[in-house]
Amino acid sequence: MAAEIVNPRSDSNTGAGAGSAPDDAFDPAFALHRGGKMAIQATVPVRNKDDLSLAYTPGVAKVCSAIAEQPALVDDYTWKSNVVAVVTDGTAVLGLGDIGPEASLPVMEGKAILFKQFGGVDAVPIALGTTDTDEIIETVVRMAPSFGGINLEDISAPRCFEIERRLQERLDIPVFHDDQHGTAVVTLAALRNAAKLTDRALGQLRAVISGAGAAGVAIAKILIEAGIGDVAVCDRKGIVSADRTDLTDVKREVAGFTNKGGLTGSLEDALDGADVFIGVSGGTVPEEAVAKMAKESLIFAMANPTPEIHPDIAHRYAAVVATGRSDYPNQINNVLAFPGIFAGAMQVRASQITEGMKLAAAEALAAVVADELSADRVIPSPFDERVAPAVTAAVAAAARAEGVARR
Repeated sequence: MAAEIVNPRSDSNTGAGAGSAPDDAFDPAFALHRGGKMAIQATVPVRNKDDLSLAYTPGVAKVCSAIAEQPALVDDYTWKSNVVAVVTDGTAVLGLGDIGPEASLPVMEGKAILFKQFGGVDAVPIALGTTDTDEIIETVVRMAPSFGGINLEDISAPRCFEIERRLQERLDIPVFHDDQHGTAVVTLAALRNAAKLTDRALGQLRAVISGAGAAGVAIAKILIEAGIGDVAVCDRKGIVSADRTDLTDVKREVAGFTNKGGLTGSLEDALDGADVFIGVSGGTVPEEAVAKMAKESLIFAMANPTPEIHPDIAHRYAAVVATGRSDYPNQINNVLAFPGIFAGAMQVRASQITEGMKLAAAEALAAVVADELSADRVIPSPFDERVAPAVTAAVAAAARAEGVARR
């Protein structure tokens, strides 16, 4: 399987049954997407009778029989060990929300070509026609024999937490919800370098996370694992704290390992004196609240397309500013993490992606630009060719060290 950018635009793509062209069909985005962004490509030639007899019958029967006797051989003699299923139900797509499986497919195709482009990993986009947690889990379990890893994508919280956990309990291949862990890994890497640039250690920082969904919870967990001084998570009703009676099970868990300072109140209250703001929620943070943060604050306002704190305002107060956008410096982009994480895990045929592997990925990513730091460069560009090899090697080594590697 090769997820390559092709030019499949032809009359065959606009025949009977095709949808009506949108008014802006000649917009470059529509032009690029016509016919889809992917194609399947053979890795072996089928030029003559001999090739056909080896690629298909009768030659293929020998391989099938060998795998039937020794199931582990499937990793050596099929595509399984280098292919990921990119699975969604279309309920939390980018900044678009619940748009359904069909409308989510262009994003899943995009994810698949990023796997290939940046990690050398083949990926298949799969948009499921159900939002039922049990149905999603059972569907993925049944198709898992064809894949070496499962990348869950754009599935809304809190279902995404349960889906990932239950799938990993049942499968012996990595299950990774990128909206959670990819975002968390890149955020931690950038924060490590931002702290270093301002002559501080993570343990000296108090962070505030705006957003208690998939990304916010995962960022809080990885920051705690990495040794941050303290972190408070805020939802629409304010600081997630143990004294609140309206918390979901996930938020109650978050309250148990965050907010050591016992803060209560609003997001603005939490920001008073805080060193770090991490936004994964949208909305707007008042400038007065930003002004009350500690000196040399670090502001990661990552909502797209509109950051919670506009960079122009953030730069009035912060030593380092990061966003989720490509048109500003320090883009917190998941593509810096997930291709290398899966490449490393699958290289050693890991059974799962552990917290240690995520921390190793963040450390490796931060190290890529550790000697080139500036306020506008605390994280590498997605096009920095050093990124994927560094993350891949670190994740593979961590998998071996944690005993989850099988090769």
